[in-house]
This record gives sequence, structure tokens and C-alpha cells, in this order.
Amino acid sequence: MANQHSRIVERALTRLKLRQLRLLIAVGQHGNIQSAAADLGISQPAATKMIQELELDFEVKLFRRTNRGAIPTVFGESLIRHGKLIFAQVSHAAQELDDLNQGNSGRVVIGTLLAASSSLLPQAIETVLRTRPNVMVKVIEGTNDALMPALLSGEIDMVLGRLPNLRHRSKIVQEKLFSEKVLAVAGPQHPLAGKTGVTFDDLKPSTWILPPVETTLRRQVDQYFIKQDQYAPAIAIESVSFLTNRALLRAHEFIGLMPEHVPSLDLENGLLTRIDWDVPFGAGSVGVSHRGAESLSPASAAFLEALRTAAEAF
Repeated sequence: MANQHSRIVERALTRLKLRQLRLLIAVGQHGNIQSAAADLGISQPAATKMIQELELDFEVKLFRRTNRGAIPTVFGESLIRHGKLIFAQVSHAAQELDDLNQGNSGRVVIGTLLAASSSLLPQAIETVLRTRPNVMVKVIEGTNDALMPALLSGEIDMVLGRLPNLRHRSKIVQEKLFSEKVLAVAGPQHPLAGKTGVTFDDLKPSTWILPPVETTLRRQVDQYFIKQDQYAPAIAIESVSFLTNRALLRAHEFIGLMPEHVPSLDLENGLLTRIDWDVPFGAGSVGVSHRGAESLSPASAAFLEALRTAAEAF
């Protein structure tokens, strides 16, 4: 087995071409060799030969030919994933060289979840820019289901927010920064604003603003609702946009569920109010996920340290 591994590595180092990986990824995207070949501007016979050479070099079958086209095998899916990571790293290298050529000192791409975007992330950005004023920072907001694959493929450098449970953990490094709970919030005009000892029965008639179904928090909400005699809100809005949620809460008698640091400034300024209900779910760890220290550029490493410093105040 060791000899086979060494043999394949040697072939990859001496014979593998980026053009072959581009074709491999394209076949995976299009589902057939003909469309992938057209996309790359090569003939179908040439493309077929390139795939065959890859299969010989790696000693595995990469695609199954069916009447529906070329379907990646588990080996094909694995090599496609690694190919995407290689191209992402090449793209990042080119971007970093361009940044340095233009007088910038690196680039960091951050994926962020709602739990971290309102306070922790801005503080970390301010810290980095004080010491590295020419760093280019790109922020992409989304859910773990969208951000984690982008992290694994190298499209983003790190994900900041609620740490996912178990999924992806074997492939990435996770670092807890602080713990937080979930709050029920509303606009100051809500009938329950200012009332003490609010119970779930008081909340049942409400229209809810809930996180999307693909989030961990939403799964916890749904489990809790099921335990409350199969409770189902008459109206529920799904939204991860804080600006949208804030506007809806202030204009209507809605109840929103948010990690406690998200609405903190609005609660202090009276734009929103906390409902006096001790949310019995949703407490969790907020942290940062990345592909390991060796994957971090100097700018990304500096940003990670800035996150750690900012989190000390939470």
C-alpha cells in the first residue's frame, strides 16, 4: 500500500496538469464530457483521453458512464474536491501577490454567521486595520450549511459564529471564543414589552421571526415547539437578515429569537426590547473555524489573533 501511495504521488507531482483538474471539475459540474470539453475549448476525444490518463495515474475509476452522462465515483468526488481546493489556493496566491503589488498587505475572506456579525467581527476588523491598514477584508454572511463547504474548498479563510455540532469537525480546526444564550426580542410597542414573568403560553398567539430550517438554532426551536403539544405558529417568518428582522419587529407585534449579542446595541438604545422569557434552548459556543494554522496567510493569522483579543471582552 505504501509503495502504491508513493507511486501515485510521484506521478501526480511529475505528470498532473492543472488543465486536467479543470476538466475534471468541469465534468463534475456538467455531468458529461462533451459539455465540459466545449467549456474548456478542447475536443471530446482529447477530453476523454485526459480523463483516462488521470484514471491511469491515480489507479482508480473517476466516472461511471451512464445514459445520463458521466457520474463521479467516490474517487472522482474526492479528487474534484481536492481540485477545487487547489484552484482556490492558486486564486488566493494570485490575489495576495496582486494585493502586495498594489501596496496592500494581504487579504482575508471571513464567513460570518448572525451570532458574530454585529459586534465581535467589527471589533476584530478595527483591531487588524490599526496594525495592518492595507489588509483587504472580505466578509461573506450566511449559514453553516453554505459557509462550511466554502471553507473546506478554500474559498474562504475562516468561519466566525456558532460552532457546528459534529459535522465537518474532523476536517477543520474549531476554537471556542465565548458562550452565549438566545434572547426573545420585540419592538418597544409589543404588548408583552415591559411585562415580567412571560410564559410560553403568553407567546403562543405571536407571529415569530425564526432562523432558517438549515440552522442548528431552528432545529432546537422546532424540537421545543413539538414538545409544547405540537405547537405551530399561525405565522412564522424565516429570516437571517438582522436589518430585515429589526424593521419587522419595530413595525409589527412580532417575536424574534436572536443570539444575545446581536441585538445588544438596539436593546441599549431602546430600538428593541427584550421579552422577559428565559429561552430554554439555543445556548451555545461562538467561535472560529479554519483549516488549520498551516492554511492561514500572515493576514489571516493576524485576524485570528484579533478575534481572540476581541472575544476577551465578551
